[in-house]
Amino acid sequence: MQSGLNELKKEVFYRLLDLAGRVFVLVEHADGVVIGTRGFMPEEKEKGIVLVFNNKMNFQWEESGISAKLVFGTTPQQCFIPPDAIISIFSPEISAQFSVSPEAGGEPQTPEAGPEEKPAADRKVVKVDFQKKK
Repeated sequence: MQSGLNELKKEVFYRLLDLAGRVFVLVEHADGVVIGTRGFMPEEKEKGIVLVFNNKMNFQWEESGISAKLVFGTTPQQCFIPPDAIISIFSPEISAQFSVSPEAGGEPQTPEAGPEEKPAADRKVVKVDFQKKK
């Protein structure tokens, strides 16, 4: 089932890229993810990192993952993102998003939460406001 989900991620990625010209990918901190020598910052280890791809970039998505040279500030970094580490693929231009639970590859989990406590899945949601400020 995981390989089918990864194929769906790839298809959504390329469809959004074709429609909008760029696509945003939320990647969780996980084994196999390489963000050059930069790595993940402390906050990114908790919340993930958003990477931007556009149709003019040179990258490859193979079965094992996406290989790309991405620029952080002014420094290019060789990156590798396994599809299992991709939590969300979205495009603010067309208001479209595809998301999976970080636990999607494992057994379904039902978090035990008290009345004042949010489930673990809710604490990991990154909310982004795409509306233009006037």
